[in-house]
Amino acid sequence: MHDIRTIREDPAAFDAALAKRGLAPQSAELIAIDERRRATIAAAQEAQASRNDLSKQIGHAKAAKDEARAADLMSAVAALKDRLPELEAAERDAAADLDTRLAAIPNHPAPDVPQGADEDDNRLIHSWGEPRTFDFEPREHDVIAPALGMDFDTGVALAGARFTLLRGRMARLSRALGQFMLDRLVDDHGFEEVSPPLLVRDEVAFGTGQLPKFAEDLFRTTDGRWLISTAEMSLTNMVRETILAEKELPLHFAALTPCFRSEAGSAGRDTRGLIRQHQFEKVEMVSITTSERSDAENERMTRIAEGVLEALDLPYRRMLLCTGDLGFAMARTYDLEVWLPGQGRYREISSCSTGTDFQARRMNARYRPEGEKGTRFVHTLNGSGLAVGRTLVAVVENYQRVDGSVAVPAVLVPYLGGLTELTPR
Repeated sequence: MHDIRTIREDPAAFDAALAKRGLAPQSAELIAIDERRRATIAAAQEAQASRNDLSKQIGHAKAAKDEARAADLMSAVAALKDRLPELEAAERDAAADLDTRLAAIPNHPAPDVPQGADEDDNRLIHSWGEPRTFDFEPREHDVIAPALGMDFDTGVALAGARFTLLRGRMARLSRALGQFMLDRLVDDHGFEEVSPPLLVRDEVAFGTGQLPKFAEDLFRTTDGRWLISTAEMSLTNMVRETILAEKELPLHFAALTPCFRSEAGSAGRDTRGLIRQHQFEKVEMVSITTSERSDAENERMTRIAEGVLEALDLPYRRMLLCTGDLGFAMARTYDLEVWLPGQGRYREISSCSTGTDFQARRMNARYRPEGEKGTRFVHTLNGSGLAVGRTLVAVVENYQRVDGSVAVPAVLVPYLGGLTELTPR
């Protein structure tokens, strides 16, 4: 959410930042609405002051037994009394109009974000690992995995398209992946493990930017709650409506949760396999920090996610998203793309982003700097550490063997009770 005071102070800079996202200038219209709101507030304050003054004069007129003047003054007070609710309603309408328009404007891109139209304009930062060579034609996971317990047919029979059921050792491997990732975040990087609600209120979804613009991407319950599309929604809102002391920052939260997405607009994309599902598991990282530490934290979180891929020996590359591919609430996003030999290409497996103070303004999440009376908005960051289903896909495709079995990455063997391979049933 943007601050109208900042827009008033430098409208040209605000519009220039929107232009990087391919959006038309909006500062003039926003300032006009704000001026209307401020003018209404001033008129209401003036009317209230006049009403108070006239009320005093009524007392003086009555004391002087000037009943005619007292009657005139009382009539004027009555007129002001009728006008005040109208002015207050006009101020509420203008404020609501301004808030609605501000809530629909995306975050400003960070200065280092490249300008571009779509994913083709994303910038390669670096890559790690060499794609494996096979002495056979590597297959995609949806060809290998059904014999290992990735049951697409039963998932569809139970819930419909884009649902999958995992059985036996495949289910155990998925559980091991999630546990391994969460342990690394908690034990090695100091994140606090959280088991958050999977259903949240409107204001929570608004705080992280899913509402109102992206409601169609979410599932809603009959009582008006929203199923989380990512644990970012719950974890980031843990600090909503709070004022933290600077010494409490940074805060680091991590959770392994199911996530639910309607995949609106993805018809025809990734209809086979486990890549794009309505329900999936993900390990999420969220950091709450100050503006001074924000960029460094973005890099730290990205390196943590990269470390998971390196521990699993999965080749990947880091991409800096361009303005056209950048998420609504984010100022900068690094995507990690893992190599899938069956598909012969890199696919996204993690996004690590900084939202600067954009989400904090929507949540009213602030901190009080040491030695200062005033408060500032915190900076919020989030990242996947990693998407469990897509990591499962990457393990199956990168560790596949010609006989249809899949080797277990060494770091996961302890989580599987010493099991070193998955073999076809």
